[in-house]
Amino acid sequence: MKLVRYGNPGHEKPGMLDTEGRLRDLSAAVTDIDAAVLSRHGLRQLAALDPERLPLVEGSPRYGTPVAQVGKMICVGLNYADHAAESGAKVPEQPVLFMKATSAIIGPNDDVILPRGSVKADWEVELGIVIGDVARDVSVDDALNHVAGYTVVNDLSEREFQLEHGGQWVKGKSCDTFGPIGPWLATADEVANPQDLALWLEVNGHRYQDASTRTMVFGVAHLVSYISRYMTLLPGDVISSGTPAGVGLGLKPPTYLRAGDVIELGVEGLGQQRQQVLAHPADR
Repeated sequence: MKLVRYGNPGHEKPGMLDTEGRLRDLSAAVTDIDAAVLSRHGLRQLAALDPERLPLVEGSPRYGTPVAQVGKMICVGLNYADHAAESGAKVPEQPVLFMKATSAIIGPNDDVILPRGSVKADWEVELGIVIGDVARDVSVDDALNHVAGYTVVNDLSEREFQLEHGGQWVKGKSCDTFGPIGPWLATADEVANPQDLALWLEVNGHRYQDASTRTMVFGVAHLVSYISRYMTLLPGDVISSGTPAGVGLGLKPPTYLRAGDVIELGVEGLGQQRQQVLAHPADR
């Protein structure tokens, strides 16, 4: 299944894409795409529905993030060897973890607003892993049983905040609008192998990132197992699994986002995002 949330911010409704990619309303079946729906039991109930019998949604409504009320957003740093190299870092021996504030989360095609005074805003296409069942110190072999599905994440970063303002990376990762997620959540049964997905990102039509999840340092099952050792993963939590080479920081000279830029990105089978970059109101 491909699950979505559509409508104006704060008023999204649950939906599902049918076999022809048409949007169907799920409001009569569930109140939202939330923790109860993302559990194995909840997804089995949705899978029993006939999409063709659900109301067809006309027009082209806005898509919100496909997961309601994300409890925590855990990100993985330096999880592609080529990105570690362009960042001047060693390939880590264990996953590098940091958090992105959930207040950064927006829909896949919402505007990205640069923080006040930003000069080093950067892009990062990533595979998003959505937890479906509670994962607490799970084994690698069992880890994927706790995954509801996958989505597209743009882990936007303000590199000056991240690297020059002291402390941990979270300051550069948590600016408002710096967490676009979606357009849909593809349930795990839709993704035959999460370690064989193409992912790409373009700015103003120029392709900067073009890679595959095959080249991850730590795969999805390893990440879920590893993270669950240190914290309990709950239904609706999102893991952003790292980005390949091609970020602005690694270019020579470094290239960063400016007001007026258009970011487009996608992951194979998980859809595409498009964001217009706007200046902070104080900088306009």
